[in-house]
Amino acid sequence: MKSSNNNNNSSYQVHTTSRLAQWRIHNLSSCTFRRSDPFPLGLWNWHLALEKNKVLMLKLYPEISNFTRDNPPIASFVIRVLSFDSQRNPLVHPQITDQLLKTNDDFVWPIHVPLTGKLIIDVEFLDLKTRSPQGGEPCSIWAEGSSSINSAALTSLSRMLMDGIYTDITINTSNGCVGAHRAVLAARSPVFQTMFSHNLQEKELSTINISDITLDSCQALLHYLYGCILHHQFLHHRLSLLRAADKYDIPDLKEACHASLLQDIDANNVLERLQYAALYQLPELKANCIRYLIQFGKIFDLHHDFNHFLQCADRELIAEIFQEILAAWKGF
Repeated sequence: MKSSNNNNNSSYQVHTTSRLAQWRIHNLSSCTFRRSDPFPLGLWNWHLALEKNKVLMLKLYPEISNFTRDNPPIASFVIRVLSFDSQRNPLVHPQITDQLLKTNDDFVWPIHVPLTGKLIIDVEFLDLKTRSPQGGEPCSIWAEGSSSINSAALTSLSRMLMDGIYTDITINTSNGCVGAHRAVLAARSPVFQTMFSHNLQEKELSTINISDITLDSCQALLHYLYGCILHHQFLHHRLSLLRAADKYDIPDLKEACHASLLQDIDANNVLERLQYAALYQLPELKANCIRYLIQFGKIFDLHHDFNHFLQCADRELIAEIFQEILAAWKGF
């Protein structure tokens, strides 16, 4: 998505994807002050600003509003500046961790090296938190999607799993076994329902052999199906859960994994997620990964990893990436 620009001047636009914002400035030398258009990321609209006095000052801050005053972001991020008129490596600010940002003076980075001409300012948000209305520790806005187990019925259902109450099926994983309930599995997955409805060995022996999943990942799958998965458990096992969701036809789990994987694409996981997106037919995740690599220029930071990726990735996926590269060069 792009920030709006009433003046139709691309020098003020900030491009964003999931947790990354990138501001491209075509010519800085003629200005003493420049502020970006507002750009949405998380719950807030943001601004980047540059001010030239004795040194160049770079600022990042949320747009002032009643919402920001009542719910200021607590941000963790890495910010980089790349100058096209310089041979030096990108300037990288030390990582900011859990800093409260309310005004345009809460994050100011004085840059003591001369920068002119074309710049790219790159902000990667690692986390965004808000204070809980009930007090206590700040909560990540990207953890709010996890299920809240408030219903007595759901609590009882999770107890059936946790305490092994009248389990009637055993799941054998690659490194252990766990008990479950046929009715719950069949209600959540048509594949399991078929297993238990026909004269298959799962029905006769009261066991399911799932050799391609670990015990921990299987427990995470069951916790999701029973409505008692914790957010950190979901995040840790997302890729295994995505495989299971595809294999056992659990569309809500597949969509939950898809939505979660879209939120924190970065240089460490983008190539792996791109392959998962192609394998499990997740077009939005694939498009966002390709956009992160090509439009945001991150492919140049992953030279060694990308060469390895080319050796093992699907040929159609590689062709699609190179088509995007060619299109980007034509538009440059």
